[in-house]
Amino acid sequence: MFGSIDRKRLVKKGLACSKQRRKPTQKEWMRKLDTNPWLKTSILGLFVLVLALLIFSSLNQEPAKFFLIGFLVFLTAVAQLWINFPETFQKNSRVGLVFGTMLFHLCAAKLIMVFCSDPRGGLPPEFGVLVIPYALAPLVLCVLLGKNYGLYAAVFVSLWSSLLIRGVDAFLLVMSLISGFIAVFVTISVRRRSRLLRAGLYVGLATWVLALSFGIIAIPWLQLNQMDWARFGEQSAAAIFTSVITAMVVGGALPLIETLFQITTDMSWIEMADRNHPLLLRLSLEAPGTWHHSDVVADLAEAAANRISANGTMCRACAYFHDIGKLVKPNYFSENIVGDENPHDDLAPTMSALIIIAHVKEGVDLALKYGLNQRIVDVIQQHHGTSLVSYFYKRALQQQQDAREGGKIMNMRVEDIPEVREESFRYSGPKPQFKECGIISLADSVESASRSLDKPTPQKIEQLINEIVNKRIAEGQLDECDLTLREIRTISETFRYTIQNMLHTRIKYPKDEERVEGEARRLKNLPPATAA
Repeated sequence: MFGSIDRKRLVKKGLACSKQRRKPTQKEWMRKLDTNPWLKTSILGLFVLVLALLIFSSLNQEPAKFFLIGFLVFLTAVAQLWINFPETFQKNSRVGLVFGTMLFHLCAAKLIMVFCSDPRGGLPPEFGVLVIPYALAPLVLCVLLGKNYGLYAAVFVSLWSSLLIRGVDAFLLVMSLISGFIAVFVTISVRRRSRLLRAGLYVGLATWVLALSFGIIAIPWLQLNQMDWARFGEQSAAAIFTSVITAMVVGGALPLIETLFQITTDMSWIEMADRNHPLLLRLSLEAPGTWHHSDVVADLAEAAANRISANGTMCRACAYFHDIGKLVKPNYFSENIVGDENPHDDLAPTMSALIIIAHVKEGVDLALKYGLNQRIVDVIQQHHGTSLVSYFYKRALQQQQDAREGGKIMNMRVEDIPEVREESFRYSGPKPQFKECGIISLADSVESASRSLDKPTPQKIEQLINEIVNKRIAEGQLDECDLTLREIRTISETFRYTIQNMLHTRIKYPKDEERVEGEARRLKNLPPATAA
């Protein structure tokens, strides 16, 4: 509070700037709430309570026995989540998402079965099994968290769903399992929302085939009257279109779920990588060299990420924005300098390094101003890690050495020569914290260095990439992003192959010697003035 008052006074006197740089902030109470064990216990306890209400309100003869079975399945589900997905189990938001989605699935199935079993309902009882949204929980968790979570949901919602109405329903269990697995299989790498509709159609067809196999849908082979065929058509339409409608509902609800739980799907990453974004349009117009550099980095990072099973779509979107901070002073970066005039020639090395390093903070400021994804902000902040701006650091050391040698002649004291501190030429970090950021960091360095190669050959490209990667490893820049040595080697091989294809040399076409000789003869026969 007092600091803001002092700042306002300085601004009025003209001794401070009125603008403040935006900084990414994470509220401490949210972080503590996300790891609070009592909140996790409350979430799991609420799930057990609602599950008990669903089972005890059914038509089972012995609801206590089936609740015991459901509770044992619940303990198994919690154990599986703790063992197979420990990072998810540590976050209350993820636990709430997983069990909340499965609970919503069970409530929807229960309501549909009760509505169909009620004589006053609008649907006959045989429609109950056909209109259950079997793909709801598997689709949501597969798209948001991955295929393993989709399979996890498909197994456990199938087990619980079979206990909700008449005890253990084998037909319902098998149909739910197979439909859930098909939904996950079709949406393993979904990048378009239309793929969700295709998944819903496939699940509907699978439900229809299973219903025919189990005799739930009667095939009127013998009695070919109008009523039988009408009922057959109604049941078939219910089985197929229920899954399609489920997929449409999931596609519409995904943006809201992503916002609530801070999750970004591949579909959202593709939308963020739209080149018509205002920042990308500015980058292509005001800093075309930086835009071309970012485009190539995106190609390198996406190809390498796909090779090691990382998120290539996320790498592309983040790589497009990783250097947007250069928009503030684009002419001070080598890829945007046109001609022989270099603005750094008139600056001290310390000032030049300060401008170069500042593009990270300027990029974070622009990303927060335009409301970009937090992962993009992290990549902008971390892609240089704590590396050294070596060119200007060496230039400063050389100037210091020249000053010392000149100082001996001019009888200058050593204390009067400016000290060169390495910390002034290092980025503030932090180092890359996740795999995709580490890949973009390597791609950024490799692409920049590859532009300096004279007559690039496969051997020169491989040597350059190995030097850069080994230097990053030796400096510890990749220690915090969980990249293994095998993955780094795969990334290096992908970089080598991609850059070699981008920097290929074109063949030299032979000159048309006859045309050149004919033109020379024609000029030779012309008068001097005309030839000139």
